[in-house]
Amino acid sequence: MTADYVLIGHITADLTPQGRIAGGTVSYAARTAAAFGWRVGIVTSCRPDEPLLDPFRSFADIHIIPADETTTYENIYTDHGRLQYVRGRAGEILAENIPDKLRSAPLVHLAPIADEIRSGVAAYFGESTILATLQGWMRQWGPDQVVHFKPFDHENLLKRVDVVVFSEEDIAAAPETEAWVSARARHTFVTRAEKGGSYYHDGQHDSYTTPKVSVVEPTGAGDVFAASLLASLPLVAYDMSKAIRIAARLAANAVTRPGIQGTPSADEVRAVLETI
Repeated sequence: MTADYVLIGHITADLTPQGRIAGGTVSYAARTAAAFGWRVGIVTSCRPDEPLLDPFRSFADIHIIPADETTTYENIYTDHGRLQYVRGRAGEILAENIPDKLRSAPLVHLAPIADEIRSGVAAYFGESTILATLQGWMRQWGPDQVVHFKPFDHENLLKRVDVVVFSEEDIAAAPETEAWVSARARHTFVTRAEKGGSYYHDGQHDSYTTPKVSVVEPTGAGDVFAASLLASLPLVAYDMSKAIRIAARLAANAVTRPGIQGTPSADEVRAVLETI
């Protein structure tokens, strides 16, 4: 299968009270891109026999870089807030791991979740529109497995990608990251949950709003926003203002349902596109 929308990054196993479930930006973005009708390709690293990949096989061409373990996260909530643990990490993703058949994909989403993508991967794609969600490059951990902020300094990556997306929560430990990235990237989005977000075009600031909804669970809303933004661009003749409205609407819908159920259906996508 020739893919229209290529995702690169780890699909994760998230440990929850309900058991082991699929997580990570790739999981949410793959379902979102498919709802737009795009043929989805995934390049990931995990255990070759990972059962969490099975639901994605019906709509995505999956290329696995074999690893001894699947990247695994666990969130522990304490009186002092959330502690996030990395219980296992799959392999790194290098440019040579990308199948040649994906090189001409029009839409590419770099979606690291555990600092697994080397920045040279972006240069592999020639004419593609590339969006990068920066979250995974801003994570590090030590022997205690607790996730901490890692400063983002991939300046060469910002020169190659077209759009970058991250949340204000991602940079809470270093808010100056917003100015540093937006001064170097073509299009920068900083999502701010129910407050909407900030949009920078070549460093020039604007803001956008998001519809008011009753929040059930915010997990994955930023991933739905990013994927919807990229997936909608060709459908609106690369009009960024229209793509923002589409992405904000679908991200707002996402928080009204729990977990990965928040990703849009094809009917939801169609309904939003008809109003733009």
